[in-house]
Amino acid sequence: MESGAGKHWTEEEVKALLSVWSEKNIRKQLHGTLRNKGIFIYIAKRLQELGVCRDWKQCRAKYKNLKYEYRTVKYAHNSGDVTKTMKFFHDLDAILRYEPVTQLAAEENGRCSATEMQPNTSPTTDSTQGDIPVSLEDDEDVPGDPLLFISHAKPVQLGNKYLCLSPTPHNESNPASAEEASKPAAFIPTVANEGGKHWTVNEVRALIRIWSDKNIQQQLEGTVRNKRIFEEVAARLQKFGIERDWKQCRTKYKNLKHEYKSVKSAQDSGSTSKSMKFFNELDAILGHCTMEASKSDNDESERPPEWTEAKSEKDSVEILEDERDLANSTPASLEATQIKKETIDIDDDSISTTSEDRSCTPVAKQMVGTENHIPLEAAQNHFKVITINDTGAGKHWSDNEVRALINIWSDEKIQQMLEGATRNKEIFEEIARRLMKHGIDRDWKQCRTKYKNLKYEYRALQKENEHLGNPKRKMRFYDEVDCILRRQPLGTSGWGCESSSLLSVSVGDATANTGSLSTKRKTWNDEVSPVPLKKSASENAILHFQKLLTERVHTVTEGKKLLFERLCKQEEMQDLNRKQLYTDPSAIQQVPAPAPAAAMAPAASDLKLGKKVNEGKTKEVYELPDIPGCVLMQSKDQITAGNAARKDRMEGKAAISNTTTSCVFQLLQEAGIKTAFVRKQSDTAFIAAHCEMIPIEWVCRRIATGSFLKRNPGVKEGYKFYPPKIEMFYKDDANNDPQWSEEQIIEAKFCFAGLTIGQTEVDIMSRSTQAIFEILEKAWQPQNCTLVDLKIEFGVNVLTKEIVLADVIDNDSWRLWPAGDRSQQKDKQSYRDLKEVTPEALQMVKRNFEWVSERVELLLKTKSQGRVVVLMGSSSDLSHCEKIKKACATFGIPCELRVTSAHKGPDETLRIKAEYEGDGIPTVFVAVAGRSNGLGPVMSGNTAYPVVNCPPLSADWGTQDVWSSLRLPSGLSCPTTLSPEGAAQFAAQIFGLNNHLVWAKLRSNMLNTWISLKQADKKLRECSL
Repeated sequence: MESGAGKHWTEEEVKALLSVWSEKNIRKQLHGTLRNKGIFIYIAKRLQELGVCRDWKQCRAKYKNLKYEYRTVKYAHNSGDVTKTMKFFHDLDAILRYEPVTQLAAEENGRCSATEMQPNTSPTTDSTQGDIPVSLEDDEDVPGDPLLFISHAKPVQLGNKYLCLSPTPHNESNPASAEEASKPAAFIPTVANEGGKHWTVNEVRALIRIWSDKNIQQQLEGTVRNKRIFEEVAARLQKFGIERDWKQCRTKYKNLKHEYKSVKSAQDSGSTSKSMKFFNELDAILGHCTMEASKSDNDESERPPEWTEAKSEKDSVEILEDERDLANSTPASLEATQIKKETIDIDDDSISTTSEDRSCTPVAKQMVGTENHIPLEAAQNHFKVITINDTGAGKHWSDNEVRALINIWSDEKIQQMLEGATRNKEIFEEIARRLMKHGIDRDWKQCRTKYKNLKYEYRALQKENEHLGNPKRKMRFYDEVDCILRRQPLGTSGWGCESSSLLSVSVGDATANTGSLSTKRKTWNDEVSPVPLKKSASENAILHFQKLLTERVHTVTEGKKLLFERLCKQEEMQDLNRKQLYTDPSAIQQVPAPAPAAAMAPAASDLKLGKKVNEGKTKEVYELPDIPGCVLMQSKDQITAGNAARKDRMEGKAAISNTTTSCVFQLLQEAGIKTAFVRKQSDTAFIAAHCEMIPIEWVCRRIATGSFLKRNPGVKEGYKFYPPKIEMFYKDDANNDPQWSEEQIIEAKFCFAGLTIGQTEVDIMSRSTQAIFEILEKAWQPQNCTLVDLKIEFGVNVLTKEIVLADVIDNDSWRLWPAGDRSQQKDKQSYRDLKEVTPEALQMVKRNFEWVSERVELLLKTKSQGRVVVLMGSSSDLSHCEKIKKACATFGIPCELRVTSAHKGPDETLRIKAEYEGDGIPTVFVAVAGRSNGLGPVMSGNTAYPVVNCPPLSADWGTQDVWSSLRLPSGLSCPTTLSPEGAAQFAAQIFGLNNHLVWAKLRSNMLNTWISLKQADKKLRECSL
């Protein structure tokens, strides 16, 4: 489906689209252009005037879908099947059946004449009746299904100037026709993308002249990454006065090459009717390729010497790794292997359906021991790989980037969101944000494309498993993806990647001695050659590689031994973590996954600082050239009060403030609050996402004190606000940060990073301020410390364009009263209250700051314990129970699954109950039983622990079965919830009473749900307006 297809189209929306489409001017424009983005922008604007809110991509997707469905039904009707029908068929038939089919023919004057033919409307018409050229978007593949009716329309210079503007030839003698043609058409914007405007004959000749350069041909034949080559071609064209960018040159190059191959193939088949312009020039360039390819097919021993050169390290490793599998493999396995190696990675520099290889004809792979050939087109259709247009797929994904993506994918919350959503843009935006925190700059479309490619590759290997033997050798990261898709924890798979990497390095050292490496990735000709009776030069090279590699076996062996030792240590640590899991449930969130090497920011000593972005009273902000989209927040050993009216140097304050800020942001981030914090970089600095700061200080107060008493005379100190009171102050040191109202902020019409601050944004910041205060207030309660008030700031992330908690939260940002006693205050107020700043007084203030920094680390831990035990009446309910376990993991609550039946084995049920009551760990039991639910009532009647019913109801008897969970005897109390996630949330609410980490996640979920609704309402209102 095309990107941005949006929600389902209602009947009224389709009718509106058809009404616009049926207009003569629209049909002319759609028929006469190859680049149609501007047309659909105009159509979307017209639909908005009719009350239909759709963007241009949605309109184009629906347009294509309707055409496809119409062609399918039309094809069925022409084939004699009149039973097939569709909605709006007659409306579409009225629009499409009379569209002309343009036939182009080359003339001697270098132009192309065009004639138009009205399709035959008789019942015996051909199946292509009403066919029109459909514009091909950038890099759009042309499927072989005849029902798609996609034509290879070529941009040509037409002799008839009225051709593209009228479905019928212009009649000079007809004044009405001339008058109609002269009417000004509605303005439809044009959009220049890859391919751009039509190439003139002189421009094509100039391109072919540059292409004929032997040096250019050699580079195009010997590389897969060809962006730099076409940049050189574009630069040479500029010397001829032709303004074309590299993408346009590459597109034209591909189109000419494809057209030449089609004509050449037709001529080789005996058809002389098919021709093209510049065929002779292209044949002079490309003809020798087909001759060499044909000669190579007949006699492999006479392959050109370039084909026997040493391939890349990766190629050599994979050839030798797969040598044993290839010897015993079947043709199906070889086919699947070839397909996998060809099409997995998608890159901006080489998105192409035609390989830039030595052979200019479609390559066919000959199977070992057979005479069958599988064409490239069939192989590509055999294995489905997602290649999404306009994704900006960017550069090739490195191994470390893929590991980071898989690490995020393995998050239970991410998996749950991916399973439960059909529109997943927001999910992949979150994944992209997490990758950015590891220093990996990928947008959401790139993440989604890579995610789909990994899934399709894994599924294909699973499907062909019986033929492939060991799928781990056919796909990188097979173990990690297998663990995720089989719902197993990612344990030691990372070491498997290290082992593979070490093997590649060791083998690469040996292959590096064989000569220079000319390619980075395989093309179709890099595959293992069929085994002839006489060894080819390529096979001799492989044997040579094998001899060299055997000399390095001991190096690989030693590396594997080292990795196995590390693996054993890893497993021991995991066993230890499992034992500590119930004694410290926060360990679920505290054990971070190892970040990939490339994704990690450089060490403090190696971190390259860019220019200073900003400097405040207590910190400095620097750009980080090595980590795009991030900055370094460097704290100072300086303490101030009264807008720097009092300012002193306090040794060690930078490290204290940085520790406090890092711990607070980590707590909030793990709870689910969106912050700019990435990670702690050093003792005095941390890395944050680059934000444009909103100049408003948000203050949340639980107790009236400080400046509030001065501004509100009559209010006594200690007055408590329920709910907490929110105040806003505009950052203006010259005017002592005046207090602002919401109306003043909205009327200021601030705009940061492209986001205008309006009512919705103010509401989001206000609601977020209250939630952040309540989370920190709850976190300080186990320390017997009262959070009196809090000051925070927000910024707009320059990459994601969303509001996030930014700046710092340290001991300057709040008031903390141990045991609720103001006289024991530990915050910066102790510095403000000094009548005279002396070294002894500063030491007292420093001890207060150190006290806070030591205890703030305890906010990340909890002494509270808890677990959820899910009891299922049958193993057939496992999938239902797995959802409960997954939801519990999002709250950081351990969960165990047990199978027992209160009807068939009540003694065993009570024994399991006693087992969990005996160890003293607070437990919530969840009873999962369909039909007659005996588990919940039996457990509720025999334990003082909470019990909740979560029956897996069926569609047939669900309305009757649920009563066994709802109607209970007196003295029993087990509530019933039908949602697995609801059961987990019920347990989290129980544990959250004494566990501030669980409570923080619950509070954050409430906030994020509220924000999503607020943003959805804003989008809807903007669309309606």
